[in-house]
Amino acid sequence: MSDRRQGHGSGRDDRRGRGRGRQDRRDARGRTRNRGRSGAGKHYSAAAPSQRTRQADPARAVAYEVVRAVHQDDSYANLVLPQRIRARRLDRRDAGFATELTYGTLRGIGLYDAILAECVDRPLEDLDAPVLDALRLGAHQLLGMRVPAHAALDATVALVRERIGAGPSGFVNAVLRRISETPREQWLDRVAPEDGSEKSLGIRHSHPAWIVRGLRQALVSHGADAAELTDLLEADNAAPVVNVVALPGLGDIGPVLAAGAEPSPIAPDAALHAGGDAARLPGVRDGVVRVQDVGSQLTARALASVPLGGQAHDDGPVASGASGTEHWLDLCAGPGGKAALLAALAAERGAHLLANEVADHRADLVRGALTAVPQRAWTVRAGDGRRISEAPEAAPGFDRILVDAPCTGLGALRRRPESRWRRTPADLAVLTDLQAELLDAAVGALVPGGVLAYVTCSPHPAETVVQTEDLLRRHPELEQLDAAQALQSVAVGDLGLPATKTAQLWPHRHGTDAMFLALVRKPA
Repeated sequence: MSDRRQGHGSGRDDRRGRGRGRQDRRDARGRTRNRGRSGAGKHYSAAAPSQRTRQADPARAVAYEVVRAVHQDDSYANLVLPQRIRARRLDRRDAGFATELTYGTLRGIGLYDAILAECVDRPLEDLDAPVLDALRLGAHQLLGMRVPAHAALDATVALVRERIGAGPSGFVNAVLRRISETPREQWLDRVAPEDGSEKSLGIRHSHPAWIVRGLRQALVSHGADAAELTDLLEADNAAPVVNVVALPGLGDIGPVLAAGAEPSPIAPDAALHAGGDAARLPGVRDGVVRVQDVGSQLTARALASVPLGGQAHDDGPVASGASGTEHWLDLCAGPGGKAALLAALAAERGAHLLANEVADHRADLVRGALTAVPQRAWTVRAGDGRRISEAPEAAPGFDRILVDAPCTGLGALRRRPESRWRRTPADLAVLTDLQAELLDAAVGALVPGGVLAYVTCSPHPAETVVQTEDLLRRHPELEQLDAAQALQSVAVGDLGLPATKTAQLWPHRHGTDAMFLALVRKPA
């Protein structure tokens, strides 16, 4: 492989005349002089060779490993990062640094790649992937974290030496040094002038332009102001606080609050935790306190609370079967967060939840999520949700059905930053077709008087309001319920939702994922 493919090129170090030339490029203290760009003058490295760091520090090594796993293996950072932190036994401070470096780098790829393209003399796709990821990590330290420039350069170059090789380290040093010469705001003005265009907004806030367009449309479709777009994009790039919920009748949020968490301002029995590993909170290891976004909590509670056909708001369960037990269905239950909350609510009310998941391994995750709930209250099934009516467990039908359908996940970009770079506009067509098929199957399994909740973690109009309108067009017998009122009825604070039949939560308004809820009821 040529030197250029190994990452040599921009800011190339002079390898000719290894004797006389190298000696001439050192100062009196032994520091190496960089040849610099034409007209830019010469400068010396920050440390003599004997003083340079040769080994990656554990926190940066973890961040590098996670970013590489995301790009090389299509892994998810929220799954890999905790494993690597524990494997490396990072203390709280290093774990926090690794977390910010990992997520900040993944969120900021759009901006950092635009800046790197200004500093590298070839297309970024021609760089070896490990070198490019190391440059992104260095760029985030320089432009997105309060890391001194000399420390960011020294540590990133050491990481490259250890993990990639000595060859590319000079290239990485030269590129990052060039980035460090210009402040962040000047870089923003250079690569993304503030002209209001989707392209410029996308680079400035590290979102693909098609997502910027979709979020702008979503704000308008859900009764918000398009002028909130910048706030929404910024909220997507803010580090989210961990949300936890105590399962009704099983967990206690009190010890969690005593451990330093803050009570959720909008959800009952919920807390916000910003103090490190949530697995150490009381009740989490036992499964009676669960990590779950507040928006997800509220949508599950709304489905459980809305009255069935012919039922007053506070009446007992309606018997859909001979046993007199109310039957609930979570049609797309994996990995089990909403299913656990629904199962706990079902156990309290004498109802029974069937949690369906298409993939066997994800069905196993659901079983694990439900272990803390009395087993009389739930059953897990692996099978295609589009054929739920054929399942023996589906007789005699369901009183409450949750369709938390597969979607683009544009509402959870702050928690899954890699998703913004993986999704494409073509995914919308595939996913909206699947959502429609799942909704039709759910309607077929709904008993007269039963309620169906359609939930997505995406505000995109095609996956939310348009999908709901199409559902009602295909099934004109369905009655659309006031989802905003249902959501507000289970909240503890004012959600400030507009007067629309559907409900949309927002990261920049509510501090939740951008969860969407629509409710329909089959006439009794």
